[in-house]
Amino acid sequence: MVFVLVALVVLALLASVHRYVWRRFVGDTTAPGSTLRKVGTVAAFVLPLLSLGAMTSGRIGAPFWLQQVLAWPGFLWLACLMYLTLALLVGEVVRPLLTRVLARRDAAAGTGTSGTAVDGPLAATTSGTRPRTEELVPAGRSCPSTSADPSPATAPAAEPEPEAVRGTEPAAPIAPVQAEPAETGPTAPAPALTHPSRRLFVSRVVGGAAAAAGLATVGYGTANVLRGPSVQRITVPLAKLPRAAHGFRIAVVSDIHIGPILGRAHTRRIVDTINSTSPDLVAVVGDLVDGSVADLGSAAEPLAGLRARHGSFFVTGNHEYFSGAEQWVNHVRELGLIPLENARVEMGGFDLAGVNDIAGETEGQGPDFVRALGDRDRGRAAVLLAHQPVVIHDAVQHGVDLQLSGHTHGGQLWPGNYLAELANPTVAGLEQYGDTQLFVSRGAGAWGPPVRVGAPADITVVELASRQA
Repeated sequence: MVFVLVALVVLALLASVHRYVWRRFVGDTTAPGSTLRKVGTVAAFVLPLLSLGAMTSGRIGAPFWLQQVLAWPGFLWLACLMYLTLALLVGEVVRPLLTRVLARRDAAAGTGTSGTAVDGPLAATTSGTRPRTEELVPAGRSCPSTSADPSPATAPAAEPEPEAVRGTEPAAPIAPVQAEPAETGPTAPAPALTHPSRRLFVSRVVGGAAAAAGLATVGYGTANVLRGPSVQRITVPLAKLPRAAHGFRIAVVSDIHIGPILGRAHTRRIVDTINSTSPDLVAVVGDLVDGSVADLGSAAEPLAGLRARHGSFFVTGNHEYFSGAEQWVNHVRELGLIPLENARVEMGGFDLAGVNDIAGETEGQGPDFVRALGDRDRGRAAVLLAHQPVVIHDAVQHGVDLQLSGHTHGGQLWPGNYLAELANPTVAGLEQYGDTQLFVSRGAGAWGPPVRVGAPADITVVELASRQA
């Protein structure tokens, strides 16, 4: 029941956001019945359906080829929707300011112009005075007196009419030509707009700027993922680490997320990057895949090429339990990785332990700290592999010196880091909790949209330092 309610809320939110985006990008900028409006309206219905298909096709067991077809457009549109909406919200602040600026400009243009001199009969009209009668009446014709003409007492006597026209109807005088009033003075109206209305103009400017900003951000974030993770290096001092283990290097990689979008080439790129650091040990801390072994087994095969002096180790993440955790544990073992399922091994100078992800509790395979750490010698340093940072408090209770985690992606899509902070003690980097240090990797891949903004993918080489050295 709760799941259905959450699903309905999410669908209602998506519908509202799509309605808002359609109105600003299509409804406010195109004419009713135009081709652009028709195309925009169709896109407003098709794109969210592709997104829903991308999010659900794997869970419902759709053919893998269909998952791949839906994944790129469906997930990319989710990222576009997010950043287009954010850009439009900024545009809501700019919109009234731009409208006010344009209104003032138009008002200034309407009141600041003056009439120009005109030669000939209309010159007097354009200067605000009546035209001279003799310039408008043909020669030989009389002009009726007006209030502007001399008074009858002083007016010259009219010449007698020619004989030829006596007894006939007098010709009507030619009316003075009235020039259109010049746009002068404070009462002159502003010039009529010959281009789209001010409101339409503002909508198109703001919408165009928002589209450019949103799509450019998504393009930048997609390039961040496709070029692969960068290598980060940190040094972590451990009080119990013996001098002999000083400088031990662990290559930490998490959240590779092999799936319908990031496949075999993505895995190969990560393996090559890890091997280039020549680590002593490789730690794969969960969320390796987004799919079944049947669909993604071949895409994970490059992991067999990992090279480290003390081997490569693996713990499950929550996504493994969506994809068949037991099958994946067996598959990575075949590829040469050593799964640590609530288990521990002794390395030269410290203990390396691993616990299952919290998501395994639904299958009775959750984290078991007692099994992994309960009977160890606490005089030795302990390094724990655990996918989610939230188990740090259990690690503190069991005397762990360093916990290596992932899961957060560093937020992946800004401002997602603020949401990640609400659910995790540490989103990225190294922090201290009691006597235990917690390092959280931002991950090497991406979940959902293959986009990273403000949280670049990384592989981190953690160098252990002995305080006795």
